[in-house]
Amino acid sequence: MTLTNARISPGRAVSTGGPDLGGGRIGWGRAHAKAILLGEHAVVYGAPALAIPVPQLAVTATARRLRCSDEGADRVSFALADPGTGAVTPLAADDLRCLLPNFKAMTGIGGHLCVDVVIDCSIPQGRGLGSSAACARAAVLALADLFDRRLDAREVFDLVQASEKVAHGRSSGIDALATGATSPLLFRSGTARELPVPMPGHDPERADGHAGGGGSYAFDGLFVLADSGVSGSTKEAVELLWRKFERSARTQADFILEASRLTRAAARDLAHGRTADFGARMTENHKLLHELGLSADRIERLVDAALAAGGLGAKISGGGLGGCVIALAAEPRQAEATVRSLHEAGAVRTWVVPMGRFAHHDD
Repeated sequence: MTLTNARISPGRAVSTGGPDLGGGRIGWGRAHAKAILLGEHAVVYGAPALAIPVPQLAVTATARRLRCSDEGADRVSFALADPGTGAVTPLAADDLRCLLPNFKAMTGIGGHLCVDVVIDCSIPQGRGLGSSAACARAAVLALADLFDRRLDAREVFDLVQASEKVAHGRSSGIDALATGATSPLLFRSGTARELPVPMPGHDPERADGHAGGGGSYAFDGLFVLADSGVSGSTKEAVELLWRKFERSARTQADFILEASRLTRAAARDLAHGRTADFGARMTENHKLLHELGLSADRIERLVDAALAAGGLGAKISGGGLGGCVIALAAEPRQAEATVRSLHEAGAVRTWVVPMGRFAHHDD
C-alpha cells in the first residue's frame, strides 16, 4: 500500500437526539491494536519490520461540538471512557493536542474548535500494542467525521505520526500505519506493503510467474499474544538503544543487518507457507533484542513457556522492557496449550490472533 492512495472514510455521523450542539452530530472513528512480528527497534533505523493488525483490541472515539463564543482559542478536550462504568477521565493528551493545528490546515476548517473527544480504548497501555497510535487515529477520524471531511491515507498517517513523535520521541511510523491496517504489513522507511497470506491450494511461486514445484502452500499458524502484566516504555527503550549505539556504531550496524535479514527471510517464509521457519526467525529476533537489554525476567519466562508448550517461535513484541510476548502455534490445539502454559508462567491475559485479512472498519 502507498500512503498517497485511497480515501479514508472517517466513520459514521450519528444524530444525538439531544440538544443541538453544532448540528446534532457525533463524529465517530475507529482503530485497533497492532503486534510487531519481527523488526521492532531496527525499523526506527530504516530496517524492515513485519506487523499484524489485532482487531480484537479496538479503539473507538466520538467527537461532539460544544457551544462556545466566536472568540478565543481552540477548546478541545480529550477524555478516556471507562467501558465498565461509563465514566470518563480527562486526558492531559499533549500528543493528541498537537494534531489540531495540522488537522485544521489539512481540512480547511476556519475559526476555533470547541469539541469534546471521548476515547474508548480496549488496548492495554504500555504493552507495545500501539495504544497511543490507535487512540490518535480514532480521534483524527472522529474529528474528520464530525466536520464532514475526508482524509486520504497520507493525511491520516501524517497526523497520527505527529502525535506519535510527541508520545515516544522517535517513531518509525509503523504504529501509525498498522493500527489502521486490515492485513499483515511489511513496513520500511514510512511506506508499507500488504502481504497476502497463502491459503491451501495456492502456489505463490506460480502466481508470481516463477517456476514452481507444483506444491500447495498455506500459512496455517496462529499467533498468541500474552500480556506480561509489566508496563514497558517505548520511549525509554528507544533512548536506551540510542545510547548503546552512540557508544558503538558496530553494535548498531550488526543489529540492523541481522534484524533486516531475519525480517526479509520471514516475509519469504510467509509467502511460501513455511510456518515452522517463520517461528524460528521470531525466536532468533528475540535473542537479538534480549542481548541488547530490552527484555525482562517476566518476558523471558513467558518466551520459555511458549516454546516449552510446543510453540514454533516466541519473542518480545514492541518496545520491550516489559509489555507483551508473541508466540506462533502451528494449529488451534497447540495454540490452546500455549495459552495455558503462558498463564501458568504469569501472563495476565492472552489473545489468539489468526494470520490473514479481516474486514475493514467501515464494512
